[in-house]
Amino acid sequence: MSLCKQMTTGLLLCSAIFAGCDSGQDANPSAGAAAETVQGATGDISVWPELKPALSVDPELEARIDALLGRMSIEEKVGQLIQAEIKYVTPEDVKKFHLGSVLNGGGTYPNNDKFATPQDWLALSEAFFAASMDTSDGGVAIPIIWGSDAVHGHNNIIGATLFPHNIGLGAARDPELIRRIGEATAREVAVTGVDWTFAPTIAVVRDDRWGRTYESYSEDPEVVRAYAAEMVEGLQGEKQDEDFLRGENLVATAKHFVGDGGTERGIDRGDNHVPEKELAEVHAAGYLSALPAGVQTVMASFNSWNGDRLHGHQYLLTDVLKERLGFDGFVVGDWNGHRFVPGCTVESCAAAINAGLDMFMVPSDWKALYNNTLAQAKSGEIRPERLEDAVRRILRVKIRAGLFEHERPLAGKDGILGNDEHRALAREAVRKSLVLLKNSDNLLPLKPQQKVLVAGDGADNLSKQSGGWTISWQGTGNSAEDFPGATSIFAGIQAAVADGGGQAVLSEDGSFATDTFADGGAPDVAIVVFGEEPYAEWHGDLASIEYQLGSKKDLALLQKLRAQGVPVVSVFLSGRPLWVNKEMNASDGFVAAWLPGSEGAGVADVLFTDADGEVRYEFTGQLPFSWPQYVHQTVLNPYHTDYEPLFALGYGLGNGEESLVSNALPEDGETYADGKLEDAWLMVSRPRAPWQLEIAESERPAVAVSGNRASSGDDGNITVAAIDMESQEDARQIQWKGLRAGSVQLAAESPQDLSRYLNENAALTLDIRVDQKPGQRVSAQIACGADCVAELPLQPSLQQLPPGEWSRLSIDLQCFVEQGADFSKVSNALSLNSAGALSLAVANIKYVPGAAESADIQCRG
Repeated sequence: MSLCKQMTTGLLLCSAIFAGCDSGQDANPSAGAAAETVQGATGDISVWPELKPALSVDPELEARIDALLGRMSIEEKVGQLIQAEIKYVTPEDVKKFHLGSVLNGGGTYPNNDKFATPQDWLALSEAFFAASMDTSDGGVAIPIIWGSDAVHGHNNIIGATLFPHNIGLGAARDPELIRRIGEATAREVAVTGVDWTFAPTIAVVRDDRWGRTYESYSEDPEVVRAYAAEMVEGLQGEKQDEDFLRGENLVATAKHFVGDGGTERGIDRGDNHVPEKELAEVHAAGYLSALPAGVQTVMASFNSWNGDRLHGHQYLLTDVLKERLGFDGFVVGDWNGHRFVPGCTVESCAAAINAGLDMFMVPSDWKALYNNTLAQAKSGEIRPERLEDAVRRILRVKIRAGLFEHERPLAGKDGILGNDEHRALAREAVRKSLVLLKNSDNLLPLKPQQKVLVAGDGADNLSKQSGGWTISWQGTGNSAEDFPGATSIFAGIQAAVADGGGQAVLSEDGSFATDTFADGGAPDVAIVVFGEEPYAEWHGDLASIEYQLGSKKDLALLQKLRAQGVPVVSVFLSGRPLWVNKEMNASDGFVAAWLPGSEGAGVADVLFTDADGEVRYEFTGQLPFSWPQYVHQTVLNPYHTDYEPLFALGYGLGNGEESLVSNALPEDGETYADGKLEDAWLMVSRPRAPWQLEIAESERPAVAVSGNRASSGDDGNITVAAIDMESQEDARQIQWKGLRAGSVQLAAESPQDLSRYLNENAALTLDIRVDQKPGQRVSAQIACGADCVAELPLQPSLQQLPPGEWSRLSIDLQCFVEQGADFSKVSNALSLNSAGALSLAVANIKYVPGAAESADIQCRG
């Protein structure tokens, strides 16, 4: 029997795209082509299906577009190509420049007010619309279209229903549920006057280290294909219906075209290096249902394919998407994504428009881009027919969506945003998303007539259970008060247990006393809720899939409870499968809960029986991603010949089913793929666990840098702020006033053994930009405890760097060893210390194996 059939029996349908499945061959869709050169596979249009446009040509609509185009000036046409962010554009700008679109980025709100009401959102929407339709300057009235990332509900606004992230929905294996979620999301978005959502994400993920893994429904292309059409039709309505794109519906986006989930090493915005056949059959699977369902916009991807950036890829955007796949809507860029096209900048990119991009997403620098694009259109650098086609496509979508008529039956309507019906739907989705991975002695479901200790920092944490893309871009900086109407996992457990006659007590650290419970004694069972902190996009990229690499705080909590004789049920919150063998060994029951959103009570619905001991809801969730058995299994998909997961794609215990795992899973976390030690990421976009960024001054408590900005003391002697190097908030600006000496450091709560990097001739590397050269002593330090600090002078190197420009600086780790560093117990992986005034920016701080020989600062031979 072939591997494909073995893995799919009883788990998932054997996808027709896996060539060789019926013949017993390797199920890898690129099998036999792996040795091909990239050029040999590029440009073979025959590997793509030939699709007809989802909607037949409407002569009346096209005539209306012709009439509009005939009246529009070139300035107005170029304006339609520009999408600006509401933080950087006004209604007056929309009128003056005839802009085609606005968006609100994650963490941006009307009036810059996090607590902006639905009425505030609607008021700004109406102001933008009125400005776009104002013809007092003699222009043509073209309605603006407002886009928003409503990726798990209308997650930008306080009080909205938050559905589980896509990875949890993939576990539910319920396409009809996806359609209903799309319908509910469309209604909540429509209330605020927003016309367009940048959803669904239909990536097919290959490497679980990718920071956007939770935005994917599954690693299985067939699950993604089945879901894509349902979500599109839920958001937009069905294309044959009168209310398609109108009434309670809105415009959807299929994103990101194409291959975003297949970048090497799971690096966001990286390169997808696969043959075209695999790109078409795996990574484009969702588009093959979303496009026939009538999706009206497609977002170009940040990634490249075999080295060529998608925002400037004429073959994929035009030849494949628009011509071969029959897409007649418009292609929108991602956040300044055009800047990565060779020869382009944020402010100028004719190549992207010529390649097939129809609308730039250019949040803040839109005016310069408008002026340059206008000049390029007038000079012919942007081909006239391409400009006409782009504007035609934008107008086509706006007309289809009824934006000219401005009929908004739900706008400003009460009783829709976060209503009981939508929350009940989200709770249903939570129940169906839970995957039971371990259930020793059939511990689950629990009877509620017990003393239940609820522990872990995720138990009563609405921010953590909701994940990224929640109110803010990264999902950070939120408190319980920001989730009115929501229910934490603990609140749901507490209600279920109380209804059954038991008692549930919250103790985050797992401690309890003889009087913790009303009738005394130890708990009958502990439910520990723990997992990943919120993140979004590349800020969530990982170097290792080991959970809590280096700290193991949650493991210690589980072990402490087990040592006291308390049965432990782990509820794991994560945006992807992670290597948790140690945590699983320390648990009697283990539930993958993903990122459930605002309705945490759905977890208790499945964990507990009713008061009579009857099952309320069965465990039905199935893994949307294979679960790793070893820490090096970052790429783990069923078509691999060496497929050896701990739990296969589609696995999930039902009530009463026997667990397949014991308490003796392998716990060796030092097994690396191909025996290769990978880079130790200390701070890449953000500090990586177990490292935390801190400001430290002598005789003063360290200040944790947890947000976009932090400073020391009342005088702000040292400040750290998130800035952009290549992408949003991927670097840190550090300024010392020089009032007193101090450091900015990457510290861990417990010592880390990094001695293996010495054996691999590693160097400390970082990107650095010196904005104000040092006048006094500056040093780089690595600490291994209070009395173990290795220090190297740094100011000579900083003095030589070109001011105001990014440079790469590297230091042989052996230099720190010669100064006394003990790498078997590193407590501070890097500290930058300055005695005087200094301003610099840093990014991409790593220990890189094999980099010592070429390091800028060396201490060997």
